[in-house]
Amino acid sequence: MAMAWISDLLARGPTYSFEFFPPRNDAEQVTLVRTLHDLEPLAPSFVSVTYRGGRESRQRTHDLVAGMLRSTTLLPMAHLVCAAHTRQELVEILVSFRKAGVENLMALGGDPPAEPAAGPGELLHAIELVELARAVGGFSIGVASHPAGHPASPDMVSDRDFLAAKLHVADFSVTQFFWTLEEYTRLVDDLAERGMEKPVLPGIMPVTSLRSVPRMAEMGAPLPSGAVERLEDADAEGGEEAVRRVGVGIATELCEKLLAAGAPGLHFYTLNRSSATREIYTTLGLGGR
Repeated sequence: MAMAWISDLLARGPTYSFEFFPPRNDAEQVTLVRTLHDLEPLAPSFVSVTYRGGRESRQRTHDLVAGMLRSTTLLPMAHLVCAAHTRQELVEILVSFRKAGVENLMALGGDPPAEPAAGPGELLHAIELVELARAVGGFSIGVASHPAGHPASPDMVSDRDFLAAKLHVADFSVTQFFWTLEEYTRLVDDLAERGMEKPVLPGIMPVTSLRSVPRMAEMGAPLPSGAVERLEDADAEGGEEAVRRVGVGIATELCEKLLAAGAPGLHFYTLNRSSATREIYTTLGLGGR
């Protein structure tokens, strides 16, 4: 049976998707299986599976996406990074995905792996991986975008120029998480000024704990001060559960604004847990689409 291409789904209307990471141990496996069971009834347009790099993570990503095709109704998109891989290794991975029936790919540059023996890799940028996947053939290909600019970009102009070039050879983009509608619309407008109007899916990361706030800032997406104050007030009044409730509310408000502004869908970073995404889905009236 032919699989759906995400680019085709986006052409038909808004998509709603979830992101998972492959489990590293039995406990994470149990959590992920429960999450997949909880989220499958929401009928997401597709789900994406991340890739940490290295041979072990490569196999886990492959096994998870192949398993989803065999045993669930979910449409998986496999992540692949070019860091620390030879061109030949990347071709082998791409061919193995195609043999498993996986036809949707997220092409990323990736961070250098921790293993000192692994070299930097033959391909330096995601655009080269997109071109390689095109040469193998048979994929709908997404790439990453950063509303605040990629950490390695020297300035915003060059960031947007390079993103537009990357999207020229890819089919769509998924953003890093962000917090305001203006960050998203500025990114889309910057691309439009460069003649690039392919779909840019906003990435959504609900805050469910105050502990995650500094980490998000380290990742280049600090919460606005007003949102931090709302979370701190909630913590003072009701503790962790109140923080979680307010965090989910902040994410829901952003989703409502994005959809009203014409975003082509929503992509949820689930951290392999289901409850926050299910609550947002319910509030937005997306469940059981």
